[in-house]
Amino acid sequence: MSNELAEELTTLLSRQQLPKRTLLLAEGQVCDRVYFIEQGLARAFYHKGGEEITAWFMPEQSLIISVASMFLQQPSEESIELLEDSVLVSIHYKDLLHLYEKYPEFNFVGRVLTERYYVLSEKRTASLRKQTATERYQSLLEALPQISRRASSKQIASYLGIAPETLSRLRAKNR
Repeated sequence: MSNELAEELTTLLSRQQLPKRTLLLAEGQVCDRVYFIEQGLARAFYHKGGEEITAWFMPEQSLIISVASMFLQQPSEESIELLEDSVLVSIHYKDLLHLYEKYPEFNFVGRVLTERYYVLSEKRTASLRKQTATERYQSLLEALPQISRRASSKQIASYLGIAPETLSRLRAKNR
């Protein structure tokens, strides 16, 4: 990254401390910021049949966006909520586009990040289709070992696509 790009990027980034339960994006809003979690945990969720379904968890060192909403600049079908007091660094979408246009080298960064998160999305989809509930739970524990202390059982169960009672049985087996 050139010094010029690094300096301009620094001026466009915003760092903030936000409390637990802050909604970074509400369903129906257009996602206009990319967030990076320095500290904390976030989740994306949507509503189905009157229930909140957790689509993903994002811990420290992760980017957070509603992909379709951001790139299509359309209302989001999901909400993004902080599950812990968090420290975030963010950039506005229009500033991100400005950096891509002004600094072709920054497109490489965007491409690498897009590839990384696309692979994670594909793995998540494959997990839901191919793995048993036990395997999905084990994968989640490998990725986020402290998840049971950081998110509610209901959120974890909905992420795994299982009933809270099934999660309780899985936890009992793993003790």
